[in-house]
Amino acid sequence: MIRVQAENFDVGAEINALSEGNTAIGGICSFVGLVRDFQHTKDDDTRVSAMTLEHYPGMTEKKLAEIEEIARQRWPLEDVLIIHRYGRMEAGENIVLVVTASAHRKAAFESAEFLMDYLKTKAPFWKLEEDDQGQGKWVDARDADDHALTKWEKSQL
Repeated sequence: MIRVQAENFDVGAEINALSEGNTAIGGICSFVGLVRDFQHTKDDDTRVSAMTLEHYPGMTEKKLAEIEEIARQRWPLEDVLIIHRYGRMEAGENIVLVVTASAHRKAAFESAEFLMDYLKTKAPFWKLEEDDQGQGKWVDARDADDHALTKWEKSQL
């Protein structure tokens, strides 16, 4: 299931709803991304007070559904949940939730990591970080995220 929304979410409630009544699930892996209060670069000690995420409605959901389908083809998953927020969020707020459920933990762990690596590099979101003075700075793609993705593109399951 894919949800792109402005509203915050309750992590525990989302996980419970995903797994409720499905006794085939033996493992659930989740990742929660939060707005942190510092810039992405190690040379910049500017504090971040908020982040604004922009996206193209329709295109974003389509891309996330493609990423979910790839994960479902690679691992035996009982269920998948991806919630990604957009709009303005303050430091400490939830940005993204990825939950994978499988009969076995390995599939749940690997697929959650895979989904996050793809989300960081392929999902059409643009991030604007706002500092304490209200100045905005667009966040560039990171080489480390691209590198993380290459292991999945090279691997054959």
